[in-house]
Amino acid sequence: MIKKGIILSGGMGTRMSPLTKAVNKQLLPIYDKPLIYYPLSILMLAKIKNVLIIVNKGELNQYKKLLPNGKNLGMNITYKEQSSPRGLPDAFILGEKFIGKDNVALILGDNFFYGQNLSNQLLNSVKLKKGAKIILHRVSKPELYGVAKINQQKKVLTIKEKPKKFLSDLAITGLYFFDNNVIKFAKKLKPSKRGELEIVDLINKYKKNKKLSADLIGRGGAWLDSGSIEDFYKTSSFVAAIENRQGFKIACLEEISYTNGWINKIQIQKAIKFYGNCEYSKYLSKLI
Repeated sequence: MIKKGIILSGGMGTRMSPLTKAVNKQLLPIYDKPLIYYPLSILMLAKIKNVLIIVNKGELNQYKKLLPNGKNLGMNITYKEQSSPRGLPDAFILGEKFIGKDNVALILGDNFFYGQNLSNQLLNSVKLKKGAKIILHRVSKPELYGVAKINQQKKVLTIKEKPKKFLSDLAITGLYFFDNNVIKFAKKLKPSKRGELEIVDLINKYKKNKKLSADLIGRGGAWLDSGSIEDFYKTSSFVAAIENRQGFKIACLEEISYTNGWINKIQIQKAIKFYGNCEYSKYLSKLI
Protein backbone atom coordinates (compact mmCIF):
# COMPACT_ATOMS: atom_id res chain seq x y z
CA MET A 1 0.00 0.00 0.00
CA ILE A 2 1.12 3.54 -0.76
CA LYS A 3 0.63 5.72 2.30
CA LYS A 4 2.82 8.68 1.36
CA GLY A 5 2.40 11.30 -1.32
CA ILE A 6 4.43 14.19 -2.71
CA ILE A 7 3.03 17.31 -4.35
CA LEU A 8 5.60 19.03 -6.54
CA SER A 9 4.62 22.65 -6.16
CA GLY A 10 7.82 24.43 -7.15
CA GLY A 11 8.66 25.83 -10.57
CA MET A 12 8.83 29.40 -11.74
CA GLY A 13 5.41 29.50 -13.42
CA THR A 14 6.92 31.48 -16.30
CA ARG A 15 4.05 30.62 -18.65
CA MET A 16 1.75 32.59 -16.35
CA SER A 17 3.98 35.60 -15.77
CA PRO A 18 3.51 38.37 -14.57
CA LEU A 19 0.84 36.79 -12.30
CA THR A 20 3.42 34.43 -10.85
CA LYS A 21 6.10 37.04 -10.12
CA ALA A 22 4.69 37.71 -6.65
CA VAL A 23 2.53 34.65 -5.93
CA ASN A 24 3.24 30.97 -6.56
CA LYS A 25 0.99 29.52 -9.29
CA GLN A 26 -0.39 26.86 -6.95
CA LEU A 27 -1.74 29.56 -4.62
CA LEU A 28 -3.72 31.31 -7.36
CA PRO A 29 -7.46 30.60 -7.48
CA ILE A 30 -9.12 27.92 -9.57
CA TYR A 31 -12.65 29.29 -9.24
CA ASP A 32 -13.21 29.44 -5.44
CA LYS A 33 -10.18 27.58 -4.07
CA PRO A 34 -6.38 27.81 -4.39
CA LEU A 35 -5.01 25.49 -7.07
CA ILE A 36 -3.03 23.48 -4.46
CA TYR A 37 -6.35 22.20 -2.99
CA TYR A 38 -7.04 20.15 -6.13
CA PRO A 39 -3.91 17.91 -6.22
CA LEU A 40 -4.05 17.61 -2.41
CA SER A 41 -7.66 16.42 -2.66
CA ILE A 42 -6.57 13.67 -5.09
CA LEU A 43 -4.07 12.28 -2.56
CA MET A 44 -6.76 12.49 0.13
CA LEU A 45 -9.24 10.57 -2.04
CA ALA A 46 -6.52 7.91 -2.32
CA LYS A 47 -6.55 7.82 1.54
CA ILE A 48 -2.99 9.14 1.69
CA LYS A 49 -2.50 10.94 5.02
CA ASN A 50 1.23 11.71 4.90
CA VAL A 51 2.01 14.42 2.37
CA LEU A 52 5.18 16.31 1.50
CA ILE A 53 4.75 19.55 -0.45
CA ILE A 54 7.85 20.73 -2.32
CA VAL A 55 7.88 24.51 -2.73
CA ASN A 56 10.21 27.20 -4.06
CA LYS A 57 12.70 28.81 -1.71
CA GLY A 58 11.16 31.79 0.04
CA GLU A 59 7.53 30.72 -0.50
CA LEU A 60 7.11 28.46 2.52
CA ASN A 61 5.29 30.99 4.71
CA GLN A 62 2.62 31.62 2.06
CA TYR A 63 1.77 27.91 2.04
CA LYS A 64 1.87 27.56 5.82
CA LYS A 65 -0.80 30.28 6.19
CA LEU A 66 -3.11 28.09 4.15
CA LEU A 67 -2.02 24.54 5.09
CA PRO A 68 0.02 24.72 8.31
CA ASN A 69 0.67 21.04 9.14
CA GLY A 70 -2.43 19.10 8.13
CA LYS A 71 -3.65 18.45 11.70
CA ASN A 72 -6.88 20.36 10.90
CA LEU A 73 -7.52 17.72 8.21
CA GLY A 74 -6.43 14.72 10.27
CA MET A 75 -3.26 14.54 8.17
CA ASN A 76 0.46 15.12 8.42
CA ILE A 77 1.67 17.76 5.94
CA THR A 78 5.35 18.68 5.79
CA TYR A 79 7.32 20.93 3.46
CA LYS A 80 10.63 20.96 1.66
CA GLU A 81 12.12 23.94 -0.15
CA GLN A 82 13.63 23.53 -3.60
CA SER A 83 16.38 26.03 -4.47
CA SER A 84 15.75 25.74 -8.23
CA PRO A 85 13.65 23.49 -10.51
CA ARG A 86 15.66 20.40 -11.47
CA GLY A 87 12.92 18.31 -13.05
CA LEU A 88 10.19 16.06 -11.63
CA PRO A 89 12.42 13.16 -10.48
CA ASP A 90 14.21 15.61 -8.17
CA ALA A 91 11.15 15.29 -5.92
CA PHE A 92 12.31 11.79 -4.92
CA ILE A 93 15.85 12.94 -4.17
CA LEU A 94 14.61 15.89 -2.09
CA GLY A 95 11.98 13.68 -0.46
CA GLU A 96 14.26 10.72 0.31
CA LYS A 97 14.02 11.16 4.07
CA PHE A 98 10.24 11.64 3.89
CA ILE A 99 9.76 8.51 1.75
CA GLY A 100 12.03 6.34 3.90
CA LYS A 101 11.45 2.68 3.01
CA ASP A 102 7.91 3.22 1.75
CA ASN A 103 6.32 3.38 -1.68
CA VAL A 104 5.14 6.82 -2.82
CA ALA A 105 2.72 8.70 -5.07
CA LEU A 106 3.67 11.91 -6.88
CA ILE A 107 1.25 14.52 -8.21
CA LEU A 108 2.12 17.79 -9.92
CA GLY A 109 0.82 20.88 -8.18
CA ASP A 110 -0.83 22.28 -11.31
CA ASN A 111 -2.70 19.14 -12.39
CA PHE A 112 -6.48 18.84 -12.13
CA PHE A 113 -8.32 15.50 -12.16
CA TYR A 114 -12.03 14.87 -12.12
CA GLY A 115 -14.17 11.81 -12.76
CA GLN A 116 -17.02 9.70 -11.46
CA ASN A 117 -14.92 6.58 -10.97
CA LEU A 118 -11.78 8.43 -9.92
CA SER A 119 -11.89 7.52 -6.21
CA ASN A 120 -12.05 3.78 -6.98
CA GLN A 121 -9.23 4.14 -9.49
CA LEU A 122 -7.06 5.92 -6.92
CA LEU A 123 -7.76 3.36 -4.20
CA ASN A 124 -6.80 0.64 -6.64
CA SER A 125 -3.57 2.42 -7.65
CA VAL A 126 -2.33 2.81 -4.06
CA LYS A 127 -2.38 -0.98 -3.70
CA LEU A 128 0.85 -1.00 -5.74
CA LYS A 129 3.54 -3.14 -4.11
CA LYS A 130 6.21 -3.36 -6.80
CA GLY A 131 7.02 -1.39 -9.92
CA ALA A 132 5.38 1.81 -11.09
CA LYS A 133 2.03 2.91 -12.46
CA ILE A 134 1.24 5.89 -14.69
CA ILE A 135 -2.19 7.41 -15.31
CA LEU A 136 -3.09 8.14 -18.93
CA HIS A 137 -5.73 10.34 -20.54
CA ARG A 138 -6.80 10.64 -24.19
CA VAL A 139 -5.94 13.99 -25.78
CA SER A 140 -6.58 15.57 -29.17
CA LYS A 141 -3.03 16.94 -29.53
CA PRO A 142 -0.64 14.21 -28.33
CA GLU A 143 2.34 15.99 -29.87
CA LEU A 144 2.18 18.46 -26.94
CA TYR A 145 2.64 15.78 -24.26
CA GLY A 146 4.65 12.79 -23.17
CA VAL A 147 2.63 9.86 -24.54
CA ALA A 148 2.46 6.12 -23.96
CA LYS A 149 1.48 3.24 -26.22
CA ILE A 150 -0.06 0.32 -24.33
CA ASN A 151 -1.32 -3.19 -25.09
CA GLN A 152 -4.66 -4.73 -24.07
CA GLN A 153 -3.25 -5.78 -20.68
CA LYS A 154 -2.36 -2.12 -20.02
CA LYS A 155 1.34 -2.89 -20.16
CA VAL A 156 3.34 0.03 -21.51
CA LEU A 157 5.05 -0.73 -24.84
CA THR A 158 6.54 2.66 -25.74
CA ILE A 159 6.96 6.08 -24.14
CA LYS A 160 7.88 9.19 -26.08
CA GLU A 161 8.12 12.84 -25.08
CA LYS A 162 6.21 15.12 -27.50
CA PRO A 163 6.35 12.77 -30.52
CA LYS A 164 6.48 14.43 -33.96
CA LYS A 165 4.95 11.33 -35.59
CA PHE A 166 1.72 9.88 -34.20
CA LEU A 167 2.43 7.11 -31.68
CA SER A 168 -0.63 7.19 -29.44
CA ASP A 169 -3.23 9.67 -28.22
CA LEU A 170 -2.70 8.67 -24.58
CA ALA A 171 -0.97 11.45 -22.66
CA ILE A 172 0.95 10.74 -19.46
CA THR A 173 -0.71 12.82 -16.75
CA GLY A 174 1.01 14.33 -13.73
CA LEU A 175 0.03 11.54 -11.33
CA TYR A 176 2.42 8.66 -10.67
CA PHE A 177 2.75 5.72 -8.28
CA PHE A 178 6.17 4.22 -7.50
CA ASP A 179 7.77 1.55 -5.36
CA ASN A 180 10.76 2.43 -3.17
CA ASN A 181 13.28 1.87 -5.99
CA VAL A 182 12.28 5.28 -7.31
CA ILE A 183 14.85 6.98 -5.05
CA LYS A 184 17.69 4.83 -6.37
CA PHE A 185 16.56 5.26 -10.00
CA ALA A 186 16.14 9.06 -9.63
CA LYS A 187 19.68 9.39 -8.27
CA LYS A 188 21.10 7.60 -11.32
CA LEU A 189 19.43 9.89 -13.85
CA LYS A 190 21.50 12.36 -15.86
CA PRO A 191 20.12 15.79 -16.80
CA SER A 192 18.69 16.14 -20.30
CA LYS A 193 19.64 18.82 -22.86
CA ARG A 194 17.45 21.31 -21.03
CA GLY A 195 19.43 20.67 -17.85
CA GLU A 196 16.69 18.84 -15.93
CA LEU A 197 16.03 15.29 -14.78
CA GLU A 198 13.22 13.92 -16.95
CA ILE A 199 10.25 11.91 -15.66
CA VAL A 200 10.12 9.99 -18.95
CA ASP A 201 13.68 8.70 -18.30
CA LEU A 202 12.63 7.61 -14.82
CA ILE A 203 9.51 5.80 -16.05
CA ASN A 204 11.60 4.12 -18.78
CA LYS A 205 13.80 2.53 -16.10
CA TYR A 206 10.72 0.71 -14.80
CA LYS A 207 9.63 -0.13 -18.36
CA LYS A 208 13.00 -1.76 -19.11
CA ASN A 209 12.54 -3.95 -16.02
CA LYS A 210 8.99 -4.80 -17.16
CA LYS A 211 7.65 -3.24 -13.98
CA LEU A 212 5.53 -0.48 -15.50
CA SER A 213 1.75 -0.55 -15.81
CA ALA A 214 -0.83 2.05 -16.76
CA ASP A 215 -4.39 3.01 -15.97
CA LEU A 216 -6.73 5.16 -18.05
CA ILE A 217 -9.03 7.98 -17.03
CA GLY A 218 -12.21 7.06 -18.91
CA ARG A 219 -14.36 9.18 -21.18
CA GLY A 220 -16.39 10.53 -18.26
CA GLY A 221 -13.27 11.87 -16.53
CA ALA A 222 -11.18 14.96 -17.03
CA TRP A 223 -7.52 15.79 -16.72
CA LEU A 224 -6.35 19.37 -17.13
CA ASP A 225 -2.83 20.73 -16.86
CA SER A 226 -3.42 24.29 -15.69
CA GLY A 227 0.13 25.50 -16.35
CA SER A 228 -0.73 28.19 -18.92
CA ILE A 229 -3.10 31.16 -18.60
CA GLU A 230 -5.53 29.68 -21.13
CA ASP A 231 -5.65 26.25 -19.43
CA PHE A 232 -5.82 27.88 -16.00
CA TYR A 233 -9.03 29.70 -16.90
CA LYS A 234 -10.46 26.67 -18.70
CA THR A 235 -10.01 24.68 -15.49
CA SER A 236 -11.61 27.47 -13.45
CA SER A 237 -14.62 27.58 -15.80
CA PHE A 238 -14.95 23.79 -15.63
CA VAL A 239 -15.03 23.83 -11.80
CA ALA A 240 -17.49 26.74 -11.74
CA ALA A 241 -19.85 24.99 -14.18
CA ILE A 242 -19.89 21.69 -12.24
CA GLU A 243 -20.19 23.26 -8.79
CA ASN A 244 -22.96 25.68 -9.76
CA ARG A 245 -24.92 23.04 -11.67
CA GLN A 246 -24.65 20.21 -9.15
CA GLY A 247 -24.40 22.04 -5.85
CA PHE A 248 -21.36 20.22 -4.44
CA LYS A 249 -17.76 21.37 -4.23
CA ILE A 250 -14.82 19.79 -6.00
CA ALA A 251 -11.73 19.50 -3.78
CA CYS A 252 -13.37 20.55 -0.52
CA LEU A 253 -10.60 19.25 1.74
CA GLU A 254 -12.61 19.24 4.97
CA GLU A 255 -15.46 17.32 3.31
CA ILE A 256 -13.06 14.61 2.09
CA SER A 257 -11.44 14.35 5.54
CA TYR A 258 -14.85 14.16 7.19
CA THR A 259 -16.00 11.44 4.75
CA ASN A 260 -12.72 9.56 5.35
CA GLY A 261 -13.40 9.67 9.10
CA TRP A 262 -10.21 11.68 9.74
CA ILE A 263 -11.96 14.66 11.37
CA ASN A 264 -15.25 15.31 13.17
CA LYS A 265 -17.80 18.15 13.32
CA ILE A 266 -15.69 20.12 15.81
CA GLN A 267 -12.84 20.43 13.29
CA ILE A 268 -15.31 21.51 10.60
CA GLN A 269 -16.60 24.24 12.94
CA LYS A 270 -13.00 25.39 13.45
CA ALA A 271 -12.51 25.43 9.67
CA ILE A 272 -15.60 27.64 9.26
CA LYS A 273 -14.07 30.07 11.76
CA PHE A 274 -10.72 29.93 9.91
CA TYR A 275 -12.22 30.70 6.48
CA GLY A 276 -14.63 33.36 7.75
CA ASN A 277 -17.85 34.49 6.10
CA CYS A 278 -17.60 33.04 2.59
CA GLU A 279 -19.34 30.56 0.27
CA TYR A 280 -16.84 27.84 1.21
CA SER A 281 -17.78 28.23 4.91
CA LYS A 282 -21.49 28.14 4.05
CA TYR A 283 -20.92 24.88 2.20
CA LEU A 284 -19.08 23.43 5.23
CA SER A 285 -22.01 24.49 7.47
CA LYS A 286 -24.38 22.42 5.32
CA LEU A 287 -22.17 19.34 5.89
CA ILE A 288 -22.81 19.42 9.63
